[in-house]
Amino acid sequence: METRLKFNRVFVIFNPFKTLAAHNMGKFLIVGLGNIGAEYTGTRHNIGFDVVDAFVAKHNAGLSIERLAEMVEVKWKGHILVCIKPTTFMNLSGRAVKYWMEKEKIAAGHILVILDDLALPLTRFRLRSSGSDAGHNGLTSIRESLGTDAYPRLRFGIGNNFPRGRQVDFVLGKWGESELPLVRLKIDKSVELIESFAASGIEVTMNLYNKLDFTL
Repeated sequence: METRLKFNRVFVIFNPFKTLAAHNMGKFLIVGLGNIGAEYTGTRHNIGFDVVDAFVAKHNAGLSIERLAEMVEVKWKGHILVCIKPTTFMNLSGRAVKYWMEKEKIAAGHILVILDDLALPLTRFRLRSSGSDAGHNGLTSIRESLGTDAYPRLRFGIGNNFPRGRQVDFVLGKWGESELPLVRLKIDKSVELIESFAASGIEVTMNLYNKLDFTL
């Protein structure tokens, strides 16, 4: 009789469905890098903003202005994705990332930063679990704020088709008409990548998406 009572007490406390739900649920911080202001809309440097906008739109959500960022929480398949577009300007992006990371209690491994990359051609993007700033001011700010570069980032290739000495003009310039179809395709794939990152983890997602070469 005593043994049965002990079993019953354990059974009441242990709920396998609750444990399974807790195991399957993940919380992520999705960060699109860019600059606020109409003059930066549609520029190569703002591709991180564009990817977050597309992800949010797909999930029928809407960003609102919050502390240091435009933000919305997207719930998807048992996961919570806190999506932000920092309003600090690129060079201070780390302030927003650190604030929302701490506020939402999200581990560095569950952050995904999306940014433009001159070193990659327009036909590619690359997901990494960590890495150097490679001269990107947004990443530099995040590293300085977090004290580490060990967080995932999606580098969206923008190419380097500019005359010598015109790098800034190229990065802050708008996409050419001939580039836009490919850019839109890559944005759609970036949205899929975010979902894979949350659902399957970074290793699986890197294997699936880093090998892609986009052509029309």
